[in-house]
Amino acid sequence: MILFNITIILDDEIHNEWLHWMKTRQIQDVMNTGCFVSNRLLNVLDSPNEGLTYCVQYISDSLENLNEFKQKHEHIIQANMPEQFNNKLVLFPTVMEFIDNQ
Repeated sequence: MILFNITIILDDEIHNEWLHWMKTRQIQDVMNTGCFVSNRLLNVLDSPNEGLTYCVQYISDSLENLNEFKQKHEHIIQANMPEQFNNKLVLFPTVMEFIDNQ
């Protein structure tokens, strides 16, 4: 299993709009690609960064499915980000492999 984690640091001023958009649009758009089997949205409580920090995690059953997402869908998903979020957030993607599935 592969975990695609995106850490997002955002300005306080867009927090409510961004969170609503993530819950109602963005996560569903990513899941609709069929490349992931599950997801979760987390609030980072002990972030050393200014602003608010979240992680959105997508779980894929293979590296091939993640690569398909990156090649075919990621640029479309990113292009759908509302303009009001431009220059108000920073994203850090990380890919991890599960060692022990429980």
